[in-house]
Amino acid sequence: MLYDVVDDPASRTASELRAAYERALADVVDTHGVAAVAADADVDEDRLRALAAGDDLDLTVEEAMAVLAVDADRDAETMALELRDRLLMGMTTGVLDVDTLAAETGLDISGQEVQQSLEGRRQTTLDELAAIHRVIATRNQ
Repeated sequence: MLYDVVDDPASRTASELRAAYERALADVVDTHGVAAVAADADVDEDRLRALAAGDDLDLTVEEAMAVLAVDADRDAETMALELRDRLLMGMTTGVLDVDTLAAETGLDISGQEVQQSLEGRRQTTLDELAAIHRVIATRNQ
């Protein structure tokens, strides 16, 4: 799962976290092949080729979970729910509200958008996930 791709996310930058997410996704594509992952994950083959090549993509969390689900014995929606649950639990442990989290990410998103991301009501990019994940991990050191 993306939440666990690095041992100490608080010691990484958001860019490093995103790169680790993308490496994990590229590993799935390398293992199963572009065509198989595209068919199973319903992600465009050209996007998967670009991912495998290390190109800069604006993948969403939903696309990432669909790719990871190809390699797991679970469905993408359940994996996305678990990711959001882990983030919410981290916010609770770190005593973070959505407005503080939004401000500390350095992203141009509001607390409401962070909340919508955490609830799965807004498409969230891997960039945004990495920034949110890092802030939560830093607060929980």
